[in-house]
Amino acid sequence: MSQSIKSLLATGTKLWLDSVDPDLVRREKALGATGATSNPIIISDLIASGRFDPQLEELVAQGLEDSEIAWRLTDQLVSQAEAQFMPIWEQTRGDDGYVSFEIDPLLELPDSSVDHSHRVKQYVELARHWSAGHPNRMIKIPATPAGLDALEEIVANGVKVNVTLIFSPRQYCAARDAVWRGANRLGDLKTFKSVYSIFVSRVDVYTQKAVPQLSPAAQGMLGIVNAKRIWAENRQFWATHPTPLKQEIVFASTGTKNPSDVPWKYVEAFAGGDIQTNPPATNEAVAQSGLVFTRQIEKLPPQDVLDELDRLVDMQKLEADLMAEGIDKFVKPQQALLALIAQRRSLLVHR
Repeated sequence: MSQSIKSLLATGTKLWLDSVDPDLVRREKALGATGATSNPIIISDLIASGRFDPQLEELVAQGLEDSEIAWRLTDQLVSQAEAQFMPIWEQTRGDDGYVSFEIDPLLELPDSSVDHSHRVKQYVELARHWSAGHPNRMIKIPATPAGLDALEEIVANGVKVNVTLIFSPRQYCAARDAVWRGANRLGDLKTFKSVYSIFVSRVDVYTQKAVPQLSPAAQGMLGIVNAKRIWAENRQFWATHPTPLKQEIVFASTGTKNPSDVPWKYVEAFAGGDIQTNPPATNEAVAQSGLVFTRQIEKLPPQDVLDELDRLVDMQKLEADLMAEGIDKFVKPQQALLALIAQRRSLLVHR
């Protein structure tokens, strides 16, 4: 294991790989990763590589539609990753070793005629379906109106959740409170587990465009400040609502978007926090950095920088704008995945 990765893990941070590529899972697990996550972009990249054509051919031969093929292959890849991390899940008695499974993003199609209550019902049904028989699988539920309204019932059904697309404290609190209501409906809390994925780099991309008047000291810092504040609030809440397993924050979207930033900018800032889902390239940069990481999670910028961010950034507008963009980035990759499967199907049939 890289000494830099070892020092990061020594701060208390856990690493979950932002991929279910079987080769990467094995490699990153050896580097210290203890979990993984999946999404349609990851699945598309794997299909486009051609490495999974035999599996595709088998599914095509079964007469399955493109959507069924997408979900079958996703289920297979996530299940393989779960098997890799199952020993960790067992060693930690269910506190780590999870692989996150994203259910149908097309439920959030903005132009869909599906009403809100039906979307909520679909989230609950799909969460129950895709979690059944998978003790170390987390179901990813977006912090959209329908996703938030589905959380209580999903958790009450014993499903472990990873609430995603969180950009603001308001979304986090709404998600956490719904999850806690669902947990209180369980017979006991022994296997209750939830995590909350706070998106980081997208926040800083937003302020660069929408709040250019921020000073150099403040620009590019809101993603870190916002996530650290939510982490602190989460820690305080669960300290007063203790559970057998940890209810944790996932620092997501930790790959830097600004070329002038070092690749480990966010990794270093959140050292000592709960979980980081870093892209493979970010983990590789950390491993090769030669740095010794120390606990930074409680450290915030100077008060004048915090005051400037609070004064100049409209968090309500930030949430609205990033959620609109986030839903678009949530839906389109699933559409692209289905289009790719149709294309690969044609190539496989005619070759």
